[in-house]
Amino acid sequence: MNTEPSLGQRLLRRKPIEQFLAESRSREGDGLRRNISLFQLTMFGVGATIGTGIFFVLAEQVPVAGPAVLVSFLIAGFAAALTALCYAEMSSMIPVAGSSYSYAYATLGEGLAFLVAACLVMEYGVSAAAVAVGWSEYLHNLLLITTGLELPRALLHAPLVAEGYSLHFGGDGLINLPAAVLVFLCCILLMRGSKESARANAIMVIVKLGVLALFIALAMTAYDGQNLTPFAPHGFAGISAAAGSIFFTFVGLDAVSTAGEEVENPRRNLPRAILMALVIVLTFYLLVALFALGAQPQFMFEGQEAGLAVILQNVTGSAIPSVILSAGAVISVFSVTLVVLYGQTRVLFAMSRDGMLPKIFSRVNPRTKAPAANTVIVATAVAAIAAFMPSAVLWDLTSMGTLIAFTVVSAGVIILRYRRPDAPRGFTVPLFPLLPILSIVSCLYLISSLSSIVFKLTAVWAVLAALLYVTYSSRNSALERGDQAGMDPAE
Repeated sequence: MNTEPSLGQRLLRRKPIEQFLAESRSREGDGLRRNISLFQLTMFGVGATIGTGIFFVLAEQVPVAGPAVLVSFLIAGFAAALTALCYAEMSSMIPVAGSSYSYAYATLGEGLAFLVAACLVMEYGVSAAAVAVGWSEYLHNLLLITTGLELPRALLHAPLVAEGYSLHFGGDGLINLPAAVLVFLCCILLMRGSKESARANAIMVIVKLGVLALFIALAMTAYDGQNLTPFAPHGFAGISAAAGSIFFTFVGLDAVSTAGEEVENPRRNLPRAILMALVIVLTFYLLVALFALGAQPQFMFEGQEAGLAVILQNVTGSAIPSVILSAGAVISVFSVTLVVLYGQTRVLFAMSRDGMLPKIFSRVNPRTKAPAANTVIVATAVAAIAAFMPSAVLWDLTSMGTLIAFTVVSAGVIILRYRRPDAPRGFTVPLFPLLPILSIVSCLYLISSLSSIVFKLTAVWAVLAALLYVTYSSRNSALERGDQAGMDPAE
């Protein structure tokens, strides 16, 4: 006679690694398709990362940290590098859709896995919305330079503003219409399938890197070391606060691992793509930030929309480089939104396949092999956030979701080294357990630097996620429905 498991048993039950792999193999004919190459996967990581921040974040964070924002990038990059190593090991062990959610399910239990999934959903959804908001600024700047057309502010800005501990109406807009349009354009491309999306993203990333290389070369000609003084006008508190916010710009590292079921030779290519993307991203971040700071006084960054394009126009005295940069940003930031939306749909796909969400999220179009209904639902929700929420809150919320996910992955590496030392690994973190522990400490430190309103909004989101888990997900889980092999705490 089967007895219903208690809430504690449901929270702690784990899904064996072998079950993840067996399910992935059994669905290869009618599920997701493995057709993403190493190069395309690396471009996924770069595409989801460069543009998420560097095109927009300097205007927000230079006023917070001054030129010492360079140190903030290094701190965030150091934490991201430690976590990238942990992601490389976990993704080579469990090369399936779902990223941190799947890793937590195999190591820490169903309850915490669901909480991590909620953070991932917040991370990806909010990140896509934040980038879409920044994209509308560059689109408006491009239209203004090339045609003289100025869109009404009511259609470019959200009606909500963040002040202190609350969100309230009072913004100077009604809706950010271009941001919402961008999200639905990405939705259309994603519904065509992962291979087409990966190919389009790779092209856009190459355009993006070329545009940023042009910026570096031109801004270098106007470099003035005096613009970097005072270097840290707000002290280490400013550096720390900026580092916590900047960390969201490394969300692309997690996006790589969401493609675990659609990449060729995943045990080899997933860790390689993560590490290669990190090196490319950090190099471009530091060079762009350094020469942007050297090209204009720090006080000019505050409130500067489409900042990199404006800097080039001021440096060269010509609109042509600014037009090129704005056009490149409009094209390439599309890739950020595309990959981040892709990542969110794959997390929801994995949760639905495990019974945590309704089956509509794991329903795959038989022709394109894309989760079409899932993609439309995600795009609708993200478009609404982009249209009505202020960007500053969106960026910090993305950092919170990213940091929680990264912390769990690092903890998972430690747990599986002791629990499953014999499991096949395509990559192993060096200096174990020091580097995973440093990764956890770095992430917790950056979490502590985020604003109070972010903690409040995250707490509300976590409560809603817990209610969903208790009332629906825990009772509809695949493990609940009879796969008791996954309930053995010792695996």
